[in-house]
Amino acid sequence: MTKLFFMNSNLKIAVIGAGPSGITTIKNLVEAGYKNVTCFEMNDQVGGNWVYSETEGHSSVFKTTHIISSRKFSEYTDFPMPSSYPDYPSQQELLQYFNDYVDHFQIRPYIQFNSRVSSASLTNNQWTITLEDQRKDHFDLLIVCNGHHWDPRIPSYPGHFSGEILHSHSFKNNQKFSGKKVLVVGGGNSACDIAVEISRVAKKTSISMRRGYHFIPKFIMGMPSDTFYSKTLWIPKRIRLFLQKLVLRLVQGKYENYGLQTPDHDILETHATVNSELLYFIKHGKIKPKVNIQSFKNNQVVFEDGAQEKFDTIIYATGYKITFPFFETKVIDYENNPVELYNYCFHPQIHNLMFVGLLQPLGCIWPLADLQAQQIVHFLNGKWKLPQNLDQAIHNQLTNRPFNFIDTPRHKLEVDFHIFYQHLKKEIQNL
Repeated sequence: MTKLFFMNSNLKIAVIGAGPSGITTIKNLVEAGYKNVTCFEMNDQVGGNWVYSETEGHSSVFKTTHIISSRKFSEYTDFPMPSSYPDYPSQQELLQYFNDYVDHFQIRPYIQFNSRVSSASLTNNQWTITLEDQRKDHFDLLIVCNGHHWDPRIPSYPGHFSGEILHSHSFKNNQKFSGKKVLVVGGGNSACDIAVEISRVAKKTSISMRRGYHFIPKFIMGMPSDTFYSKTLWIPKRIRLFLQKLVLRLVQGKYENYGLQTPDHDILETHATVNSELLYFIKHGKIKPKVNIQSFKNNQVVFEDGAQEKFDTIIYATGYKITFPFFETKVIDYENNPVELYNYCFHPQIHNLMFVGLLQPLGCIWPLADLQAQQIVHFLNGKWKLPQNLDQAIHNQLTNRPFNFIDTPRHKLEVDFHIFYQHLKKEIQNL
């Protein structure tokens, strides 16, 4: 496709998703003078995953969720969270924050609610957006902001489990698990949070992990762990990581003392699991650690160490596929291919297609999404240009990452919050 040069405030722009990434994209576009913006949102309100709903079809956080990055490092760049908010705001507080953001910048009129996009197709440099109710419209530019936490990744094991199986995508609260024997599968933030919540009411709660993980407490030396980490960024990386591991060892001891496996990777080489309660609940006998699953026998789970146990329910907290149902896979297929986007935003061939918030940072997505949206605006008005050799620039980003992230699908999108934040900020400022 011939590279498009926009510099046109009448550009007709479609935004998919009015979650945290979508609303900052709208705000930055409108603020820069791009008023012909339409955002398509499948729900009846803004907030995306942070809209709690007991309807299983809606991908949402569960009722008692608190953010795992601190308030300071989760704010938009020009809209601080209220000082009355705690260090780790709740789902209700965050949803209010997003609504306050939308109303403060007066961008609600640009959002069409209850409008699920079923198809996005490109013909003659124009995008045709088709909704579920068959309404259609045409746009010069498409910005995808609907994230990737919606299409559950379900592992497969030999045998058949006769009990209930569900994904963390469907977990809303712990009420239905009262008195049950529950196995949670996974070692990430959702797995640990769900195991803790279920253990409050379940007859038995176990958590199965296929590898050892580093668990970062929410507070270190009385401050949020990400705030503590930010104060060590001046230290050379090798020494900094050594000190991080030393602090965790002093605070928590060896993971083997909890019945957990020893991590086979360095700290920050996987997406950080930030949780202060899992180890506490393990030591209090509320949660039993288990190794990886080997197979199923009716309602029994056979583990790789030979142990067998009966469970009523298995909950897979095993992440999500990177899929976009409105694209044909011949156009976009990041589930089976590398995510080849400059700054995880700009497509190398389709120059009127961009993504915002398609990240998995060691930190919070929203400030990074804000900067991505700002960079899009500077690209559209001609103040910032993509690298001349775009394919090489993308290759360099994919091969020169700040940490040796383990090779799993979720780590395709992994970035270090501070490094990527400074990179985007530098590119924006050096116009």
